[in-house]
Amino acid sequence: MLEVCLLGTGGMMPLPYRWLTSLMVRYNGKSILIDCGEGTQIAMKEKGWSPKPIDVICFTHFHADHISGLPGMLLTMGNAERTEPLTVIGPKGLTRTVNALRVIAPELPFEIRCIEFEENEQTLCFDGLRIEAFRVNHNVVCYGYSLSIDRAGKFQLDKAEALGIERRYWNKLQKGETLELDGKIYTPDMVMGEARKGLKVTYCTDTRPTEGIVKHAADSDLFICEGMYGEPEKKDKAKEHKHMTFLEAADMAKRAQVKKMWLTHYSPSLVHPEEFMGGVRKIFPDSFAAKDGWTQDLAFEEE
Repeated sequence: MLEVCLLGTGGMMPLPYRWLTSLMVRYNGKSILIDCGEGTQIAMKEKGWSPKPIDVICFTHFHADHISGLPGMLLTMGNAERTEPLTVIGPKGLTRTVNALRVIAPELPFEIRCIEFEENEQTLCFDGLRIEAFRVNHNVVCYGYSLSIDRAGKFQLDKAEALGIERRYWNKLQKGETLELDGKIYTPDMVMGEARKGLKVTYCTDTRPTEGIVKHAADSDLFICEGMYGEPEKKDKAKEHKHMTFLEAADMAKRAQVKKMWLTHYSPSLVHPEEFMGGVRKIFPDSFAAKDGWTQDLAFEEE
């Protein structure tokens, strides 16, 4: 199961009724945070979630509304007596940026390990969770993320018995291990059915629409996408500042054939996003103007 919480939905600046856009995902005892703007840890506390167990922080880019909350978050983790290393991933220049921000958080009881992207597309795996980063189109280097849990096929009992594999070895094959028994090699594909549908969440902000986003969001259970402007007439402004309108996000959701879309990263001038959802739902019906603290549990489909 993936536990997904959109901590905030604002762009540019935090507001009294809207924190900056940030996503937290919990899986199998692990926690992943995407972006950490000003006030992110307050949004986290309002949700009742703790920053201490965060294992990985992913940054889309280095504009202040996506990273300026990092020093305070690190200090909070340190004050909670965290000693486990923290992995931080993001665009090239991440190490320099993190070190600059740590001028005001110099002494921490844990190590920070930075991973910088070298390619336009890069995949990392953390304890069964696959993180795919992909370059988007903003006025600085910026990445979107897809978080996926793959699901193996069903164990084929009849195949295992036909091969004469003893029951005590079945579990290892189910876990993807290769066995050598009496001089013979047995691989998981010999006893496992076709891979089943896993879970996938795609997150992107601060970008114009791109075919790369459509490709990486394809078949996502939840697509969390920037909707900086709800007003269709602000499309030219969106183009100028390398952002998106609601309608452009809906078009990508439709083409990617996602299950559901949450819009986020609203302009401070966009007070009531729901007012503009009529046109959006004509393009992609399962669209929602997300609000701070929205949470969804994603589970494997029953068979």
